[in-house]
Amino acid sequence: MRRRLLFAFAPLCIASLFPPFAVAQSYPVKPVRIIVPATPGGTSDIFARAIALKLQDALGKPVIIEYKPGASTNIGTDYVAKSAADGYTLLINGITLSVNPLLFSNLPFNPSKDFTPIIEVAEMLNVVTVHPSVPVNSMKELVQLIKKEPGTFNYGTTGVGSSGYFSAELLGLKTGAKITHIAYQGNAQATTDHIGGTLQVGFVNLPVALQFVKGGKLKALAVTSAKRSPLLPDVPTVAEALGIPDYVMNGWFGLVAPAKTPPEIVARLQEEVSKALKDPALIELIKAAGGDVIGGTSAQFDARIKKDTDRLTEVIRLAGSTAK
Repeated sequence: MRRRLLFAFAPLCIASLFPPFAVAQSYPVKPVRIIVPATPGGTSDIFARAIALKLQDALGKPVIIEYKPGASTNIGTDYVAKSAADGYTLLINGITLSVNPLLFSNLPFNPSKDFTPIIEVAEMLNVVTVHPSVPVNSMKELVQLIKKEPGTFNYGTTGVGSSGYFSAELLGLKTGAKITHIAYQGNAQATTDHIGGTLQVGFVNLPVALQFVKGGKLKALAVTSAKRSPLLPDVPTVAEALGIPDYVMNGWFGLVAPAKTPPEIVARLQEEVSKALKDPALIELIKAAGGDVIGGTSAQFDARIKKDTDRLTEVIRLAGSTAK
């Protein structure tokens, strides 16, 4: 009996001899997956692929992109929340991490409890666009037309809670111009319908909108950021175009891991992605896609998530937003 007990406790004794950083040093021993909770071709996909290329070089193991779209990103987010907290399944997501708990009464996960923030990757603005068939050339003309013909105009996003959704709702609150929202599984399909004229208006992430604006398939009327974008220098901000100084709505994307992921692994991932985000080639890639590199610490990303929860709670209340 005594010998059996000694053998039983032997692994625990051996493990106790190794310091915590040994976990990070041995990580990873297999491929790492980044879950994109939307369809391919959207902003989260663009940023995930950019990070994956650099991260797999740093980790020495493949970093695979996997798509689990639907339900305002909740399907993919829930999948990661319930994954093993071992650093091998990560999530790239955006503002829905902040607002979905406010919009969905029966979420199967809690972002503030079920995830550990790793790093904020990038921030991007949205572009207010219209299909060329819409007879307007400015934000003032668009607002006037929407108010003149209520219920006629629609726009699409990845769902209630996306930055595009809040860009439209905030515009409605500030101007009285309400536009009908249609939810899609991903930005790519929403953009396809917008280009085809099924959706007359768009609040599209700049990385997605840019090529179609430059190609003449969409008209850009304004950007939702505080400053003009150097990629669309002739397009005013919504604040400029309408004289609404407090209108700003930027989207962002960052990496999170399941809660209880060993802090040594979280620190390793944060360090490697932070290094990648300082690489000139990656910075150019993200800028070319319409984003601005953010980076920073895990604590700073956690603060960003909480800040947007606080900021958008009032918008949700005033707009009467609910997830369907």
